[in-house]
Amino acid sequence: MKGLVMLLVTSEAYPNLGRFDSEKVFTDPKKDEKEEFPSIHDPPSVDLSVIVPAYNEQDRLPMMMDEALEYLEKRQTESPSFTYEIIIVDDGSSDKTSETGLKYSKKCGTDKVRVLTLEKNRGKGGAIRLGMFVARGKLLLFADADGASKFSDYRKLEVEMKKINKKPDNLAIVCGSRAHLEEDSIAQRSFFRTVLMKGFHFVVWFLCVRGVKDTQCGFKLLTREAAILLFSNLHVERWAFDVDMLYLAQYFSVPIAEVAIVWQEIEGSKMIPVWSWLQMGRDLILIRLRYLIGAWKIRSDVKSL
Repeated sequence: MKGLVMLLVTSEAYPNLGRFDSEKVFTDPKKDEKEEFPSIHDPPSVDLSVIVPAYNEQDRLPMMMDEALEYLEKRQTESPSFTYEIIIVDDGSSDKTSETGLKYSKKCGTDKVRVLTLEKNRGKGGAIRLGMFVARGKLLLFADADGASKFSDYRKLEVEMKKINKKPDNLAIVCGSRAHLEEDSIAQRSFFRTVLMKGFHFVVWFLCVRGVKDTQCGFKLLTREAAILLFSNLHVERWAFDVDMLYLAQYFSVPIAEVAIVWQEIEGSKMIPVWSWLQMGRDLILIRLRYLIGAWKIRSDVKSL
């Protein structure tokens, strides 16, 4: 009982959506000038925004960017009306992640590639949130900087989005999924790691999210309205943020679909599998408890935030 009281007292009811002034602008390397980011509450002005959270990714980011730009430029050539932007969110890196991203801004122009450099490390969920909040897209995709997901699989998510996004509120999410690869991956894991993975999936299903086989894949597509609603209410900023986001989506009855994608393991992961699963397992229990006892609140009206 004392633990629940402490949890209630020490938890912030609503997420902190504040930003530093430096996080409200981006650099145009061609002009060597700062320009102000737009707001997600503004009307959309491009078809697709790609949010790329990046923490110390100077080495892996170029491969992902080259693949994404190749697909997006080809798509634009085939359909000249198609417009896009990529927002690289440097999550307080100590390497040259921002400088690497700015090379693409200089090459492609800031209408297509922008770099948001955070003052401090906020975690993957926090970085994606701030990237979402300055995006211009009708649809918003977040994709990992390591290039583990095949970017051209975006097309599969887009097709599925059209199937499920039928309501006037324009709320929907499509999740890239690696669930179809699970049996092969189990054969390569130790028994202990397999038990931990299965245990994590059970805790997700039991406490937070049902009907989604792969909650953790870093390749998800949201409508603009869904991004506003969910990321304005997102409390978790680190590894378990996907579960919090999907929990909120189910709370609001947002349609969710899963699509199988091509995925490959990339060296240099920031996650330590055993420790990360244990940490996320703890976070899942706390997510459920905080919502259950009312320590975390959920806003339905987020237009004025």
